[in-house]
Amino acid sequence: MGKAAEKTERLRSALAHREGDRVPAGEFYWTGFLKRCEAKWGEDFDPYRHFDLDYIVVNPNMDPHIRPFKVLRQEGEDIVVRTGFEATIRRSGDLPMPYFEAFSINEPEQMADFAFDGPADPRRFFQSGDDQINCVGDALARDIPSWEARLSPYTEDFAVFGSVCEPFEYLWRIIGTENALMWMATDPELLNDFVRRIGEFMLALGRAQIEAGRGRLAGMYIWGDVAYRKGMLFGVSRWREMFKPHVKALIDLFHAHNLMAIYHGCGCATDILGDMAEIGLDAYNPLEAKAGLDVVELKKQYVGKLAFCGNIDVRVLEKGDPEAIRREVLYKLQAARGGGYIFQSDHSVSSGVAPESYALAVETLRKRGRFPLDL
Repeated sequence: MGKAAEKTERLRSALAHREGDRVPAGEFYWTGFLKRCEAKWGEDFDPYRHFDLDYIVVNPNMDPHIRPFKVLRQEGEDIVVRTGFEATIRRSGDLPMPYFEAFSINEPEQMADFAFDGPADPRRFFQSGDDQINCVGDALARDIPSWEARLSPYTEDFAVFGSVCEPFEYLWRIIGTENALMWMATDPELLNDFVRRIGEFMLALGRAQIEAGRGRLAGMYIWGDVAYRKGMLFGVSRWREMFKPHVKALIDLFHAHNLMAIYHGCGCATDILGDMAEIGLDAYNPLEAKAGLDVVELKKQYVGKLAFCGNIDVRVLEKGDPEAIRREVLYKLQAARGGGYIFQSDHSVSSGVAPESYALAVETLRKRGRFPLDL
């Protein structure tokens, strides 16, 4: 069995609530952390290979309009660009999050006229360039390699995941969070029609991505932030009515192609975890500890129904206390008994984490994360 097949089987065992050989691991990283690692281990540092993780997520170009960013202004480390979402975004120095200054849609009636480039357009998978989801984060990237070029080097050694957005994640990037929440109340029919079109676009993009992957994908991530630190951004009934059917359609598509489905949703979305289990989601990520989530407790509630991925408290890693890091890892590994857990941070490994601290967390996982667990 090759490395990719071995790691894919390890993940499938965890998501099927079975114990494999060891607890699988994945991760997302901030640019600042990667730069610290490059300074320590060399410019060719690759966190997925260095730490021997099990899976990696590679995002295609999901922009509704496929085109290079337009630089509107630049002063020193401040730069303002307009993306293929028609969003105006400012990146300032080393601040962790970009600031969305403006959107092209400011009235509900304008949503009906917003068009999308083809979901199966080959440029999404086979052409280098700019795209908002890959290029605008804790740093600004330009003209990145194509999805194919970023995916191919990992397919023999890792379980590789593609990704899509559920409709709310895509919606707010076009009209802004404030408008999205306001128009749910004031113009629900217009908004729901736009959500429907986004859902159809994402489903078609998922199909095209699976085809472009040519059997090399092990799973798909669904990006969808619908909660904040204390709960849902909007009512559960609205989510069930407007967004749940589209999430289910994506999961059904992926399962029809024997792909694992993991949903990434920040904040405290415990109100919809039961729904996620009901519609067949394999695992939920990232379970932010800062939002009060505890994977050990959640595992008790959803054992055999929904697997979990994440919840290693980055704040503990940032403080760098070795004993606290070991305690954090060993406590969260309790959720892996019987399967159902993937080791990962509770969002991303931030720039404030020292390479040695993260390495210690992974080392602890490797020493104590083999089945049968002895914690």
